[in-house]
Amino acid sequence: MENAATLNIHRSIALTWKSRKDIIFFKPLLNPKPKPFTSFPTLIALSSLGSSSPAPSHQTSSSMHTTLLVEAYHNHCRLKALLHKLEEENACPLLLLRDDGDWTKDQFWAVIKFLRYSSRCKEILQVFDMWKNIEKARINELNYEKIIRLLVEEDMMEEAVRALREMEFHCLKPCLEVYNLIIHGYARNGKFDDALFFLNEMKEIHLAPETCTYDGLIEAYGKYKMYDEIGLCLKKMEMDGCLPDHWTYNLLIREFSRGGLLKRMEKVYRTMLLRRMNFQPSSLVAMLEAYANFGILDKMEKVYRKVLAFRELKEDLVRKVASVYIGHHMFSRLDDLGLDLYSREGSNDTVWCLRLLSHACLLSRKGMDSIVQQMEKADVPWNVTIANIILLAYLKMKDFNNLRSLFYSLSTHHVKPDIITIGILFDANRVGFDGAGILETWRKMGLLYRDAEMNTDPLVLTAFGKGHFLRGCEDAYISLGPDAREKKRWTYHCIIDLVIKENSKQPM
Repeated sequence: MENAATLNIHRSIALTWKSRKDIIFFKPLLNPKPKPFTSFPTLIALSSLGSSSPAPSHQTSSSMHTTLLVEAYHNHCRLKALLHKLEEENACPLLLLRDDGDWTKDQFWAVIKFLRYSSRCKEILQVFDMWKNIEKARINELNYEKIIRLLVEEDMMEEAVRALREMEFHCLKPCLEVYNLIIHGYARNGKFDDALFFLNEMKEIHLAPETCTYDGLIEAYGKYKMYDEIGLCLKKMEMDGCLPDHWTYNLLIREFSRGGLLKRMEKVYRTMLLRRMNFQPSSLVAMLEAYANFGILDKMEKVYRKVLAFRELKEDLVRKVASVYIGHHMFSRLDDLGLDLYSREGSNDTVWCLRLLSHACLLSRKGMDSIVQQMEKADVPWNVTIANIILLAYLKMKDFNNLRSLFYSLSTHHVKPDIITIGILFDANRVGFDGAGILETWRKMGLLYRDAEMNTDPLVLTAFGKGHFLRGCEDAYISLGPDAREKKRWTYHCIIDLVIKENSKQPM
């Protein structure tokens, strides 16, 4: 059991967190009076220590803790009041600093952070100048580095250089990190002459650039697609005795991949294999995307397996890989791709689209039924993508009975037809299907007078093509004048009329 004094202390501390008015409870607790009662466990502890080693007072430690809480509370209040003046009153920080006399380190950096995220970065260097001059010990490398980093991140390069020159004026030696910040800041904005100027300045003051210095330049050259300059930068590195490491090689793979320079990318890849360097997951992902963009199937698959061992794939990259499989008519791989995605991200629309699309492109009724059953077991609702995939498969198989049945059961599955669904119906009519009743049902439901939408996954069009109706929509739209194209509202009914009128103009 705790004694009465301890209970009072804990109760009073707890109350201070509830209301500012409770601050009065702190006063009697700073030096609590000892109570005559001592708990039994405390007596045992005192007797075990002996008379020559008095036990530390629990009440004294509680008082110290309370004092720290009081100090922290008041610091918080002062900081909150300072930021409130800046925010609500839109006060000048220089005037506030002059009136306050000085700020603590926490107050100063809180004000700097506030200015940064309030789009008042122009005031940062002025506030820093005034604050550091109040106490000369604040004129040090660490504070300047933090300020320069902040200015560079805000692309305020002139101010960052001014801070660098101030360091030199105060006989402070800028470290490698400071120069790297300025070099990379200029390079990131495409000002490579300025970046190289400060690179040379580093060498003049006998500050040797390191690999990370050149890596920032390489990344910036890649951003601006200056791939020849990347080669020159590598040579400059070696001349300066700064050999590329695995970070540099991974960076080169990413930049060459994004630029579509597959031969250079593969050369760096082979070099890394020979030197047994580690590949970063982002580098392998970049290679995979490059191969997918060029449709190089065999190399894409090899890198794909390596990527799977490292990390999950982003959805846009999964779609690119799927498009390559579709282009090579390797529809069974879509199911594998969907299962790989499912194992990493769980159930989502893309997973079921890929898996169903795999069997639909193979015109496998059994396969499609299997996927639909798995969706039902997993309580996955239908969407227009799922419905259109099955409709397109039935159309390709000319299975008009199932096609008609599914058209009529769309409302049962809570699926709203989109422009792709409309196109499937009209394309079916061209090959002998009687869809007049379905079209009339949609007209009575008011569907045809809604704004036209395309909510079907683009992979469906990649696999099955656009169809005659959709191509007719594009041709009819192109034939319109600029004023007609900017028509405010395009309903399904308007589009159907437009396509029918355009088709009537064509010779039989």
